[in-house]
Order: sequence, then structure tokens, then C-alpha cells
Amino acid sequence: MDLDLVLRTEKSTPIVKNPDEDKVGKWEHSNRMCLMIMKRSVLEVFWCSISKSHNTKDFLDVVEQYFTSNEKADASNLHAKLIYMRHKGKGNIREYIMEMSNLASKLKELKLELSDDLLVHLVLISLHTHFGQFKVSYNTQKDKWTLNELISHYVQEEERKQREKTESAHLASSSQNRKRKNNKDVAKGLLNPGT
Repeated sequence: MDLDLVLRTEKSTPIVKNPDEDKVGKWEHSNRMCLMIMKRSVLEVFWCSISKSHNTKDFLDVVEQYFTSNEKADASNLHAKLIYMRHKGKGNIREYIMEMSNLASKLKELKLELSDDLLVHLVLISLHTHFGQFKVSYNTQKDKWTLNELISHYVQEEERKQREKTESAHLASSSQNRKRKNNKDVAKGLLNPGT
């Protein structure tokens, strides 16, 4: 149907006995159809201000003006999110760090690049307090880690903490079982003094 013809080509100027008269007609048809489709898909709120357009490209330019984002505001919002992010101690640490990395890459697209060192420090600052010992050990080292190294080390630390929790839970449950058994033995001895 060549609906996108109006977006791909410029309008030809009709000349008397123009062999391209068919192209001009197709372009006009494409323009009318595109405008009709686009105007039906735009919210009613914008109709009065953009219905004056008789050319598809002009119509798109007017719509674009309503939806252009302010790069300064976007950058400010991304900075605030990145600075105020805090890990709650629950959830996957890798996903959390990758989310922070994603915010940093969005800032990079806005030409506001953060150094890897700064991003690593922002991650360290934002992590839950149960990673305090790990933070101290990083700060005492001379080597600096990349974000990938930080993720790797944190995942190892998280797994170590999980193993410790499991071991301590197992230890607690086995000591309670021993106490119960001892209590049962004592009770049996009281009931049956001769045994």
C-alpha cells in the first residue's frame, strides 16, 4: 500500500505532462493515510494543537516536541537514583550491582561518564551493613577492583555467609536434639529408678 512512502521520499512537484504524476498521487495518498492513522492513535488532549498539520513529517515534528525529554532532568534523576540506592540485605547481590551499572551506562549515554573506581565505591557504600567486614578488607587492599571483580568477590562472600547460616542452623538443631534426648533419658530414669 506504500503507506510509508511519505516518510521515505520527498513530495515531487507536479509539472504539466509530468511522467511522475502517478508518484505524486501515491505520495498524496500515503500522506493522507498516514495522517489519518497517526491522528487516530494520538491522545485527544493533543488533537487541537497538532491537527493543523497537513504533512506527515510536520505532524511528527509537532508530536516530537511534546515528548522530547530534558537531558539535564534525566541526568539529574539518574544521578539521584544511583547515589541514593541502598541494598536492603535481601535479594540477589549480582542483580543489584548490575542495576547500578545499568544506571551508570545510561548516564554515559547522556555524556556523563562515571569512572569505574567511583562506581565501585558507590556500590560499596550502598551495600547492607552485614557486608561491613568485606568493605573494610577491600579498603585495606592496595589493589583496585573492576566492577566484574567486585561482583565476583561479593557473590563469593554472599555464598560464604549463606554456608555459615546453614551450618549454624544445623548446629543449633542438632544441639537441641541432644538436649531433648538427655531430657528424655532423665525422665525415664525418674520414672523407672531401677533401670
